[in-house]
Amino acid sequence: MTATTRNDTPVAIEGNGVELRTRDIGGDTSVSFVHLPAGTDMGPALKGMTDDLCQCPHWGYLFSGRLKMRTKDGDHVYEAGEAFYWPPGHAPEALEDCDYVDFSPTKEYTEVIEHVKAASRG
Repeated sequence: MTATTRNDTPVAIEGNGVELRTRDIGGDTSVSFVHLPAGTDMGPALKGMTDDLCQCPHWGYLFSGRLKMRTKDGDHVYEAGEAFYWPPGHAPEALEDCDYVDFSPTKEYTEVIEHVKAASRG
């Protein structure tokens, strides 16, 4: 069995106030601790993925803030205190400073993280 804390989880993406820490916790599942400052729009970093949207599912809990999730079917807003499931095909935008934890399939999530890192390098 594996457990981790936010502080013990390695940083995968950092910059402009964004912090994404992730660790494979076994069973082909990764946990991520995410901070997105108000105004952060991940859409541009997802350009080039299928439909220009994240194609990895996520299950988690929003500790603080409000987050708009853009999908092909329209926008959905999530608020602090809500547990969530985000199916493939989404792009987050922080309406307020947001902190959340999510659980995702490691293979698909690693592909998204690598894409976002490459996009940030230009």
